[in-house]
Amino acid sequence: MAASSSLASTRRGGGTPSGFLTPSNLGLLIDLYELTMAAAYLKHGIVEDSTFEIFCRRLPPHRSFLIAAGLEQAVEYLQRVRFAEDQLEYLRGLPVFSGAGDSFFDYLGKFEFRGDIWAMPEGTPFFPQEPILRVKAPAPDAQLLETFLLSILSYQTMVASKAARLTLAAGSREVIDFGTRRAHGPQAGLLAARASFIGGCLGTSNVLAGQQWGIPVLGTMAHSWVMQFDSEADAFRSFREIFPEHTIMLLDTYDTIQAAQLVAQIKARIPGVRLDSGDLCELVPQVRRILDEAGHVETRIVASGDLNEEKIQEIARLGLPVDSFGVGTDLVISSDAPSVNLVYKLAERIASGKRIPTMKVSTDKATYPFSKQVVRFMKNDRYVADRIIIDTEPAPAETLLQQVIAGGRQLSTLPALKQIQEYTRRQMARLPEGVTRLQNPESYPVEFSPRLRDEFSQFRDRLA
Repeated sequence: MAASSSLASTRRGGGTPSGFLTPSNLGLLIDLYELTMAAAYLKHGIVEDSTFEIFCRRLPPHRSFLIAAGLEQAVEYLQRVRFAEDQLEYLRGLPVFSGAGDSFFDYLGKFEFRGDIWAMPEGTPFFPQEPILRVKAPAPDAQLLETFLLSILSYQTMVASKAARLTLAAGSREVIDFGTRRAHGPQAGLLAARASFIGGCLGTSNVLAGQQWGIPVLGTMAHSWVMQFDSEADAFRSFREIFPEHTIMLLDTYDTIQAAQLVAQIKARIPGVRLDSGDLCELVPQVRRILDEAGHVETRIVASGDLNEEKIQEIARLGLPVDSFGVGTDLVISSDAPSVNLVYKLAERIASGKRIPTMKVSTDKATYPFSKQVVRFMKNDRYVADRIIIDTEPAPAETLLQQVIAGGRQLSTLPALKQIQEYTRRQMARLPEGVTRLQNPESYPVEFSPRLRDEFSQFRDRLA
């Protein structure tokens, strides 16, 4: 009975809805071991600054680059994350913290991020071993950030990178995000809409994303609309009466060719039609011919239905008259590479005011020491190579990591989403053509500076 009463109370409102993320519960959106590590650091007086870096060890399958995304949400998190009193009470009740002491809970109760953040701008292409975000903060503070930062950057980077591949495949044709209903939860669908726009999509079906970030919102009709009418012709005419300037007729509820013929009989302007199933290579030319012969030469064709970059590239290669591609599942879950596997690793710590480099040497998971910077070289308006250097080394070319937070304060306003999309487009245009090839792409050259390689070797030898 108690459980039933609690459920009823939750449904009536009041408090945070179950399973939803709000500013009030950000503190506990964390893996337990981040909290136990922070408690242990405090207990042993390990409170001087540490530098952690986020990077990927290797690219996912079939990838030659990734697109950095998610920084805006990372910065918002760092400005907002707190631990409320009810959260502290919950933690006090966990047996694992029985020996943590009051000082740990006092620390959490007063917690707010006061460290420094450097990051690549959203929309920047990056490659293995290159840090895309760097945290410098007291060791307990920096440790607490790991879970959220990895989650928010990994997912949006995955989707933005997938969207970039889809837009490369589409060429001059448009790609639209139709994926919210296929995402791993509503929050993921919202962030996917944002990330897909960064990667080059024209717009999204997600209305909240349109309100929050100004992304163009686009949609068509449902099969259920057609099925509500006794005839498909009545469904089409009725829909157009309501949305004369924005009608996209869905043709595949019953028979795609017959539906196209019915649409062609409508004398008024038809902005577009959509094909969501069947053999597009066979159906699209037939639909185009039916529309053109009836005078609907300006009616656009939208293709959807389990599309990916290979299918889109084939349609483009054949020159089929598709104007837009709506992509759902394959965009928001990146079916062929559903994880970018970013990691958060300690690169340097301060002890008695001195910089102490740190690194892992475990098999296949070795890291490089020191706080690092990424330098990108350009020739003839094309990027040609990157170099990872220690942040105190002279930079011989453009540096990619920019400071966005100092002493817990955001230094400047981050760019609007449309600016990020335009920046991404310019960045992609500067990559070597072989690197942006979808099949059998070339590897982009990335090297460590001689000094960093020497430090790595010396450190490894000392540990051995």
